[in-house]
Amino acid sequence: MKKQTILIIVPAFNESGNIGRVIEEISASPLPVDILVVNDGSRDDTAKEASQTRAGVISLPFNLGIGGAVQTGFQFARKHGYDVAVQVDGDGQHDTQFIGDLLAPLKADRADVTIGSRFLAPFLGYRSTLIRKIGITFFSGLISFLMRCKITDPTSGFRAYNKKAIEIFARYYPHDFPEPEAILVAKRLGLKVEEVPVQMKKRQAGQSSIRYFKTLYYMVKVTFAILLDMLKKKKGMER
Repeated sequence: MKKQTILIIVPAFNESGNIGRVIEEISASPLPVDILVVNDGSRDDTAKEASQTRAGVISLPFNLGIGGAVQTGFQFARKHGYDVAVQVDGDGQHDTQFIGDLLAPLKADRADVTIGSRFLAPFLGYRSTLIRKIGITFFSGLISFLMRCKITDPTSGFRAYNKKAIEIFARYYPHDFPEPEAILVAKRLGLKVEEVPVQMKKRQAGQSSIRYFKTLYYMVKVTFAILLDMLKKKKGMER
């Protein structure tokens, strides 16, 4: 039987001080994987540090945002015929020991997309800031209601995708802060989504791209995007 080919997509914006460590951790995995760093117009040494590792590097000419960077990874995965893609953020917060857990539902054909959740047993000790917790709780409630199933960690970017999902997201993937919206897109297009319990770590260096003063704007913008996506679904059903 032909072994599945796996691509780890690492979107990175100004992750100097983190990116080398992330690639080192992925490389320590017993799984046979290829690694692609998508340098999203970083203004620091992210590209240089990544190029000194075994990872392939694509450097975008300017900052497209997380959605554009991840979609670039999907397009690379589709072009090169990968069976599975795994998204691992470049900030070091995703514990790469759980990549195998993300892959298990795909291998069992239970899911097309898996999401690593910080809020499923037995890993319930993750601590977040109050404002982030409010945002996560809000989107968890909204998306769970719209999907008619419980989603505990809709903002998690620690995800795995099978070939069907790669094909879909290579053609269209939400931009800006896409994680919550992408779940609804997956559901609308008939993909099976499953959450997997994982642990996450604190960022080692640098700052998150979602700062506190942007959080309300983020919530409003993503909510409108989600509602617009639901309208697309409704219109499609009326045709």
